[in-house]
Amino acid sequence: MLLSVLIPAYNEIKSIDTLLEKIQAVPLTKEIIIVDDGSTDGTRERLATFESVPNIRVVFHDHNQGKGAAIRTAIKHMTGDIAIVQDADLEYEPLDYLFLVRPIAEGKEKVIYGSRFLKPENRHSYFSFYIGGQVVTLLTNLLFNQRLTDEPTCYKVFDANFLRSIPLECTRFEFCPEVTAKVAKRGIRIRELPISYYPRSIAEGKKISWLDGIEAIWVLLKYRIVK
Repeated sequence: MLLSVLIPAYNEIKSIDTLLEKIQAVPLTKEIIIVDDGSTDGTRERLATFESVPNIRVVFHDHNQGKGAAIRTAIKHMTGDIAIVQDADLEYEPLDYLFLVRPIAEGKEKVIYGSRFLKPENRHSYFSFYIGGQVVTLLTNLLFNQRLTDEPTCYKVFDANFLRSIPLECTRFEFCPEVTAKVAKRGIRIRELPISYYPRSIAEGKKISWLDGIEAIWVLLKYRIVK
C-alpha cells in the first residue's frame, strides 16, 4: 500500500521543515506531493531543495490559485493507493495517518474523515470559526443525509482511485464542501475517526476567514441542486 500525502502550500516557511520531518517519521510507505501555490515568503525556494528526496515531489504554481487548485494539481500527480490531504501548517498530527488509513487499506471504506470534535481534549480555534464549522457541518448533514461532526476538517482520506473519479472544480477553500457533497451524492455515508488538533492563530498564519464559511454554505446548496 502506498499512501499519497497531498500538501497544498502557500507561504508556510515557518512550518514546512517540521511538517515534512513529522510526515517522514510516520511508519508507512508514502509519497509526499507538495504543490507550492505561488509562495512569496521563501517557501518556494526551500521546497526546491527537497526535489532530490526520493519520495517527495514538488510542483510549483506560477502564481497563487488557491488551496483547491493546489489539491487538484496534487491529485493529478499522485500514484498511491490511498490519498490524504495535509495542510502545510502544524495544526494536525501526521501520526494519525496510521489509523485513518486502516479502514480504507482493509477495503472497508472508500472515505474517512478525521474529526477534531471526537477527541474531547482538543482545543479549538476562534469562536467564530467554531460556530462557522458547526453550521457548515449541520447543513451538510441536513442536505446530504450524513452524520458528520466535523465537515471542514483537513484530514480527508480517500481510496485514491475513488478520489480520481470525482470531477472537482474548486479553486479555494471550497474543496471541502465540494468533495463532501460529491462523495455523499455517490451514496456514501462518510465515516469519522478522532484526530488531534493544535489550532494556530491568524497572527501565526491561519488563512481561512468567515467569508470562506459563507462560500462553503453556497457550495453545499449548489451541489445539492446540480448533478
